[in-house]
Amino acid sequence: MADARPRRPARPREEVFATARAAIAEHGLAKLTMAGLGKQLQMSAGHLLYYFGSKDQLLLETLRWSEDQLGARRREALADHARDPWQRLDAYLRLYLPEGPGDPRWILWIEVWGRSPASAELRQGQQDIEAPWQSDLAGLIDEGTAAGHFTPGPTADRATRIRALLDGLAVPVALGLPGSRTDEALAHATAVARILLRA
Repeated sequence: MADARPRRPARPREEVFATARAAIAEHGLAKLTMAGLGKQLQMSAGHLLYYFGSKDQLLLETLRWSEDQLGARRREALADHARDPWQRLDAYLRLYLPEGPGDPRWILWIEVWGRSPASAELRQGQQDIEAPWQSDLAGLIDEGTAAGHFTPGPTADRATRIRALLDGLAVPVALGLPGSRTDEALAHATAVARILLRA
């Protein structure tokens, strides 16, 4: 005899990702269980595992979803040719840095970095997610250089240095370490970017 109980519809993936991002940011991946996340979503842990396979995969896909959302804002800001390259660089820096302590997006990154040494899948996923940030910054540097706003120089190297600086400034802010604030991180990043790119 067929089961007459109504089936609960699967939650949209966006809802799963948003709930996972909030839970990971609040408690960390180590304390997140598929059963606990499933309870929040009114889904079974088995259903979540069917779609994601593991907590690492859930973490990676949640980060990818989070970065896709921000990527749309980044592309829009960089395509705004009503602003000069310096203004668009400022928008890039602001989008890159955490909004403040506990920024969920940055907590996801910290979790991925902490787990990626033991997982080739996470390392590859991390590289795939980071690549558009590097590519978009390099494109902006090329454009600014061609227009005479930035000095000529090795584009990829300068983009890598700026992003490495941003990562180093962002982590203490996201963790809420004393003396680390977004506005100060932005000021430091802007000062160094001007040294690297000043025409």
